[in-house]
Amino acid sequence: MRLLILMTCIVVVLGLASGTSAGTNSPRVVAHSSTYGHILFDGRGYVLYAFTHDRHGHSACSGACAKAWPPYLVRRRPAAGSGVKASLVGVVRRTNGRLQATYAGRPLYYYMGDLKPGQILCQGVSAFGGFWRVVRPSGSPVR
Repeated sequence: MRLLILMTCIVVVLGLASGTSAGTNSPRVVAHSSTYGHILFDGRGYVLYAFTHDRHGHSACSGACAKAWPPYLVRRRPAAGSGVKASLVGVVRRTNGRLQATYAGRPLYYYMGDLKPGQILCQGVSAFGGFWRVVRPSGSPVR
């Protein structure tokens, strides 16, 4: 099963490497139920991932990595929606000067292959030197 998920991720990454980030003017971080329990989503219902290679408050994902897992770019600190702690929602400045949403200090990302709200295709996938994991409302990644 993991191999199938990894192969799907690789195919989608190769096919969608020219995509753009899904940033928004009205950013929001919320928690919803999923097959992995309650996890973080943006206000539109798209799942948010954390990258284990990131350091607290610093994104290690750029270039090809950021094309496959676009950062959740915002213009201001996101609002805390249902099920999340407002004190854990924040932002970090990327090397290009843009703001990226964070939760519990972890930069948040989308996955280019998640094409519709609620879709989770790359939980636990190893790529670009770390693992991509959905995030619990506590701020810890789902293993």
